[in-house]
Amino acid sequence: MTALENAWLDAIKWDANGLVPAIAQDYATGKILMFAWMNREALQLTSETQQAVYWSRSRNKIWHKGEESGHFQKIHEIRVDCDEDVILLSVEQIGGIACHTGRNSCFFRKLENGGWVTDQAVIKDPKDIY
Repeated sequence: MTALENAWLDAIKWDANGLVPAIAQDYATGKILMFAWMNREALQLTSETQQAVYWSRSRNKIWHKGEESGHFQKIHEIRVDCDEDVILLSVEQIGGIACHTGRNSCFFRKLENGGWVTDQAVIKDPKDIY
């Protein structure tokens, strides 16, 4: 790639570790599915493959969402916020499961009366996914 072709990546304000937060949102419903991190390579691969690719901080490596579970995220749109330090991915969640717990969204608990309440059922047991 030429420098001109990389200009869009150069515009991102990467943190001290070379990462940027990324939010995956269902393109049809607007529901937030998950949050993850991307490094430059992950964002570039996401753009090139039109499937979500993240950086796993716990495994210290590139993570192609769905590589183990089969629950890929097809990209509909990639956006950056006004400060150029957060990525928003509009995705089609293949298989309907974004969370490693077997739920549609990683945000399956809400604060209610001073405690966390689960408001999403497990779609598929994680033991059957991984």
